[in-house]
Amino acid sequence: MEAAVATREVGDERPVLIMAQDEGCFGRTSRAKRCWAPPGVRPQVPVQVVREYTYVYTAVAPALGQMVSLILPDASTEMMNLFLEQTSQTFCKHFIVMQVDGAGWHRANELVIPENIRLIPQPAYSPELNPVEHIWDELREKYFQNRIFSSLDLLIEQLCQGLNDLADNPERLRSLTGFPHLNVIP
Repeated sequence: MEAAVATREVGDERPVLIMAQDEGCFGRTSRAKRCWAPPGVRPQVPVQVVREYTYVYTAVAPALGQMVSLILPDASTEMMNLFLEQTSQTFCKHFIVMQVDGAGWHRANELVIPENIRLIPQPAYSPELNPVEHIWDELREKYFQNRIFSSLDLLIEQLCQGLNDLADNPERLRSLTGFPHLNVIP
């Protein structure tokens, strides 16, 4: 992390902001999950298999209890470029050190990294180190469990509702994502 901070331009006095980023895939294919029902009643859970998906790019700043998200059509270098630019603009008053996983589009030659962002890779095969995984779990449990959607637009609407609810609740966001290795002040 110190190495990433050392790469910023001389005289850059913006505060360092440590973030973690990930992409999540949300689609219309459902999986039945356990749910509560009164004794003697068997719950009925709708199930569907429709292969329509969308992707959410999210970066979280646990120290601030803030996040930025974009819903995009696919996971690619082009979409990652859009997301990094949005994150750079959203947190323009900060120098961002962002933890990313080993996805190919995080290290592609065509990746355009804004001047106020440095990407640091998390260890391979270690999703448990990325707090954004907790955001995906929270969304799937609270907003998508045992639900089906008649269109991708309705799924995206539900996804926006969940993301907005999390973004509007800094304490909840800190509770989900406050991993010790991201709460370090460099």
